[in-house]
Amino acid sequence: MFNGLIREIAQVASYSQNTLRLKAAYRPNLGDSVAVNGACLSVTQLHSDGFSVELSAETRAHVATENLRGRVHIEPAMRLADRVDGHLLQGHIDAIGEVVRIERRENGVDFYINLPSSVMPLMANKGSIAVEGVSLTINEVLPTGVRLTIIPITFRESLFGEFEPGRRVNVESDLLARYVARQLEFGRSTQNGGKSEISWDESQHIASLY
Repeated sequence: MFNGLIREIAQVASYSQNTLRLKAAYRPNLGDSVAVNGACLSVTQLHSDGFSVELSAETRAHVATENLRGRVHIEPAMRLADRVDGHLLQGHIDAIGEVVRIERRENGVDFYINLPSSVMPLMANKGSIAVEGVSLTINEVLPTGVRLTIIPITFRESLFGEFEPGRRVNVESDLLARYVARQLEFGRSTQNGGKSEISWDESQHIASLY
């Protein structure tokens, strides 16, 4: 589990197929879980200047691998006694979104991110979302995506300042919304004898429950 607070911005030393080598001050142990741009990966090698993680074929098919160059966000897994300052994350990427517009505000920067329709029912105004591993609040749910406001400290301490329209980003929806949606879907499918998709009104009601 993670909480969406970036521990460090690491430098990509190399990336080839399933192995990503990072230069970082953080020193994990072999087998530890580390979120890289929001994706939970296992540490497979330790180096004097960092560590390597492995990406399975499943992971490579569901994350924005083109961003595994230059610099990346990293966060070690939480300890049970840790304070949760963001929100609970599994490091499982639900979708790849696309930054379509960036607008500077008086005390922040608005990012408009388009999302696949499959995850839109899990989005709620003032709900939680993780983008590239960063825990954020959804300021507005739009017909095809969300609007997020990045406050100055997050803008400075993350890679959001380097994002441009057209960039694809890893997105993890809220953990609670996923499970509640799945339970409701399962309940309807067993009652009706077939699968039924969750409606927009139902998703908004789910979000209000917590």
